[in-house]
Amino acid sequence: MQLLIYVLLYPFLWLISKLPFRLIYILSDIVYALVYNIFAYRKKVVIKNLELAFPDKSKSEHELIAKKFYKHLCDVIFESIKSISITEKELHKRFIIEDTSLFNELEKNNKSAILMLAHYGNWEWIFILQTIINHKGYGVYKRLKNKYFDRLVKSIRAKYNTQLITTKETINTLNKVNDKGELSLSGFISDQSPKKDKAFHWQKFMGIEVPVYTGAEMLAKKLDHAVVFCKISKLCRGHYSCSFQLITKQPKTVPDYQITDQFLELVEQQIYEEPAYYLWTHKRWKHRKQ
Repeated sequence: MQLLIYVLLYPFLWLISKLPFRLIYILSDIVYALVYNIFAYRKKVVIKNLELAFPDKSKSEHELIAKKFYKHLCDVIFESIKSISITEKELHKRFIIEDTSLFNELEKNNKSAILMLAHYGNWEWIFILQTIINHKGYGVYKRLKNKYFDRLVKSIRAKYNTQLITTKETINTLNKVNDKGELSLSGFISDQSPKKDKAFHWQKFMGIEVPVYTGAEMLAKKLDHAVVFCKISKLCRGHYSCSFQLITKQPKTVPDYQITDQFLELVEQQIYEEPAYYLWTHKRWKHRKQ
């Protein structure tokens, strides 16, 4: 059944990926109208999240952010499909890496790094970074249920020298890489909500105390990798910029959870600057303390 679904869907996805961006965004507008106005996909979740994160904003302000968010979400979905066939040159035009001097400095010091980022902007296009730095890229992800689409996603990333590894593979894979002395850059989307019974640390996020994911910090301490925050900004439709901020070069010297807390503060600043580009469909605050 998985193969049948893949065989039926992949040709359509490939054809969509070959369309020019102006047609891609026409399709995105059509899907937005369906998702927001007719199917109301997770609309209650989005509005509830916005009410929790922005209690001082009015109902109309929440709805305005939600509309802008859904338009952006549909764009990201179609931009991800476009990744199947987009050229490296085109992607560099649309996802601008502002400065790689931080990674050049880490390379001179033979220092590997953990890259922490949030579900913000178009996080899917960050893999283009691997074409302009020398650190070998590893992306930690959750394996797709359909193994054929899982292979497709891996093949897209592999074009740009990024290897996807599941959460279960992460420790063993990066331990081996570390033992070989290979310079690596491991990407973690670290704003998700861990299971309540597996939470090691609670912290306020957007003013609400929630369990937070600490895996990136724990691994950075174990491997002694530098920790870098990745900020993605949306410049206009289909165009993004990406900048980097060093959190620490020496994670073992930093008190426990301080790295995670600093990451969350940086994500909060990003959201407050433009809330519509955060992934509000996730139930980020489902385990909040009442």
